[in-house]
Amino acid sequence: MSEPDYGAPRGMPAELERALAAEVSLRSRMRYVAVGLAGGCAAVLIAVLWATEPQALPVRTQAVFAGLIAVGLAWAAVAAWALTRRRPLYAQDQVVGARLALAVSTVTGIVGTALASVRGTTTAALTTALVGIALTATAGVLLARARSRRRELLRLRDVLHGDCA
Repeated sequence: MSEPDYGAPRGMPAELERALAAEVSLRSRMRYVAVGLAGGCAAVLIAVLWATEPQALPVRTQAVFAGLIAVGLAWAAVAAWALTRRRPLYAQDQVVGARLALAVSTVTGIVGTALASVRGTTTAALTTALVGIALTATAGVLLARARSRRRELLRLRDVLHGDCA
């Protein structure tokens, strides 16, 4: 039985081997299946709710539904992209997911705060802004960590390729 090919040369350090094995593990792939199903099912559910409304929805509601459908489809697309790769992505999937999370949390925070400011109280607007800031900051930290992890994995890979050349 041959060893799995992780896109790195033979004799790689145990640290890189563990990281690459985790990327292609069944557990990792099942997480992407779950993310894809959640995103796709959410998008379909919202689309069905929207399509079966007996009367036209207000424009703001239509915009929010369209946005939620887009977010669900984006997560499903990220999952499909990651699942169709046959080689390790060296944490590129984590970077893409973190970018999507940052974009969605930023837009949600801004739009939610604007709507709360117009339609709610000062307390509601402030609370919404704080939640938006917290979510955006968390997504930013996750993006920084994903980029750092990717750089480290690529550095290890490049060192190994240099040693084998």
